[in-house]
Amino acid sequence: MPDAQPDLPWLGRPHTVSAPRRRSASAVIGVCLGAVAVLVLGLVAIVALNRTDTPFASPNLRDAPSSQDDSPQQLPPGGAGAPASAPASPSADPPTVSATGPQKILKLADHPILQDPNAGLQNRVCTLPAWQSTQEGAEAFFTAASKCLDAAWGPFLTAYHLPFTPPALHFPTGASFETECGTIQVGIATAAYYCENNLYVPFRGLQTDQYGNNPGVYLALFAHEYGHHVQEVAGLMDAAWQKIYEAGQNSPAGLEMSRRKELQAQCFSGMFLGAHVDQGGTITRDMYNKAWNDQETRGDNTSRSHDHGTNAHYASWWRAGATSNRIADCNTFAAPSSEVS
Repeated sequence: MPDAQPDLPWLGRPHTVSAPRRRSASAVIGVCLGAVAVLVLGLVAIVALNRTDTPFASPNLRDAPSSQDDSPQQLPPGGAGAPASAPASPSADPPTVSATGPQKILKLADHPILQDPNAGLQNRVCTLPAWQSTQEGAEAFFTAASKCLDAAWGPFLTAYHLPFTPPALHFPTGASFETECGTIQVGIATAAYYCENNLYVPFRGLQTDQYGNNPGVYLALFAHEYGHHVQEVAGLMDAAWQKIYEAGQNSPAGLEMSRRKELQAQCFSGMFLGAHVDQGGTITRDMYNKAWNDQETRGDNTSRSHDHGTNAHYASWWRAGATSNRIADCNTFAAPSSEVS
């Protein structure tokens, strides 16, 4: 197994400015000949003392890939594979940090993490246990997956001064479970669930009798729910729900905002698998390809709802994240309505 790539401190971080350095006056210009001359020399000294250098810090970023690196790898049916690397081009200025520490930023299309066209997740090795269709096997698999997701998204979000903490994992075993969002019934529509920094994976909802030994499908599903945690930490989730509540959850505008939120989580899921496939860990090309194809089976056409997006859009946004690994390509809040129906 090849060695893991170096653990870079962050990707996608805006430039920071080094602390200014004070300089002393180079020499005394002459002898003070009077009060006016002294005043002039004093002004010169003050100006000299306050001159600063503000070079940009040299961040530890990978070089942008060549055009050869950006070429698709071993195309899965119907689309392209993940890029070999995902560079990050720093933005001009860092976000403001509150005196009380990192804070969520309640924005949507103009959110800072969605502005840099080159920002993406670092290509990393993710090692997961072999899938076993048992309660214990699923818990081991998703616990390991959560650590890979923490390692991928944590540095990215903290680089933007956002208050990242990993979500708490829960593995309910009953026919229903309690959350801060209410009582959730386990069924076909509830393979995994996210609410307020908590990620729930009820084994009974995974439909292992249908999907069997198909870890790529389960991983993409889990990465989608984790994508909601990314939205939560960033402030995207709160901003979206504000719009949904204002419009009414079942109104056309409210349902469209819900679809934008869900389709972005799809794109974030694709980003994660695209950044980790073929990196020497256990996320293989076969897992990736099966996750790619599975996306067409999910969405509002299957669930007969209107709050997640059509099956076609559910697949297209996942694949957008998987093929480019650029978070700007996941800006569903800036997309036309025709792309989030």
